[in-house]
Amino acid sequence: MPTSGGERGCAQYPIPATPARSEENRTMPRAGDGGKAPARWLGTGLLGLFLLPVTLSLEVSVGKATDIYAVNGTEILLPCTFSSCFGFEDLHFRWTYNSSDAFKILIEGTVKNEKSDPKVTLKDDDRITLVGSTKEKMNNISIVLRDLEFSDTGKYTCHVKNPKENNLQHHATIFLQVVDRLEEVDNTVTLIILAVVGGVIGLLILILLIKKLIIFILKKTREKKKECLVSSSGNDNTENGLPGSKAEEKPPSKV
Repeated sequence: MPTSGGERGCAQYPIPATPARSEENRTMPRAGDGGKAPARWLGTGLLGLFLLPVTLSLEVSVGKATDIYAVNGTEILLPCTFSSCFGFEDLHFRWTYNSSDAFKILIEGTVKNEKSDPKVTLKDDDRITLVGSTKEKMNNISIVLRDLEFSDTGKYTCHVKNPKENNLQHHATIFLQVVDRLEEVDNTVTLIILAVVGGVIGLLILILLIKKLIIFILKKTREKKKECLVSSSGNDNTENGLPGSKAEEKPPSKV
């Protein structure tokens, strides 16, 4: 039976049973050990480093939306893509359907290599069409389900097994709900909120522009007043004959 969506099929890598350890074996290394970890810890670390690239290699995805809705009598695309850091050869894939009272394999096939398209070896329902392609690194094994019925509601799981990675398996699940009609989403509240937020932002920008304009006008006004005061002061000195005024300036004497 398939596991829940997104979980890895790791049954092919069984973890050996760990023998019972005494209290002495479970204690941390002492200061007198010179800071050296027991050999079993080193072995566990090396095993983890060995399995790390394996667990991060094969990936299967059905997209971000794992719950989709479709109207009765229409068709729906069930997406599935896979990726592998180590490439693939004779890759095996299949789609399964699982509901509360039924389980069946919908379609099954293989992909010879990265230059080949998927080849269907088993198809349980004529309403299903494989539309994916693995050429040009698309790695797409999506299917289309036509003439939907209410009984098609359930979990659809995309399984992938890669012999090039020691038959490593991975799968992802998408839930399909077949309905009589799709409900229209009322976006009135969202539009009102966006309009209010946009209006507030626009008002703030307008206030900043007005503020800058007022500051600019005041600055120019101060500069004009300053020029007028300097000019007026110079005229007063000239009329009163004060020292340093133009009235005291004498023409240069002739030699």
